[in-house]
Amino acid sequence: QVQLVESGGGLVQAGGSLRLSCAVSGRTSIYDMGWFRQAPGKEREFVAAIHWNGGTTYYADSVKGRFTISRDNAKNTVYLQMNSLKPEETAVYYCAGRLPIMALSTVSGDYNYWGQGTQVTVSS
Repeated sequence: QVQLVESGGGLVQAGGSLRLSCAVSGRTSIYDMGWFRQAPGKEREFVAAIHWNGGTTYYADSVKGRFTISRDNAKNTVYLQMNSLKPEETAVYYCAGRLPIMALSTVSGDYNYWGQGTQVTVSS
């Protein structure tokens, strides 16, 4: 079984930064990876995605220019660097993986593996 474990969440002031990590364990292979977030009472929304070789990335418009997704395949780890955080971005952040099929996906239902999530709280 492939397992994804997020870490790095916590409490940060508005305008601050956090770096989330997603450690992949188990039967690792080639996966496209994505980050999603879900705030209380809201639908899970796409944040960022990265191709298995790191050559292609895609970001939600709301985070473009502030967030950076990256990966270190040798360490089986995916990162999400979040800068200039806003209070409305308080949410549980999830790491997800899928076998690469055609283009990167922004749809949560297209991803096969999910972590347990890590809480990010941005205070005013």
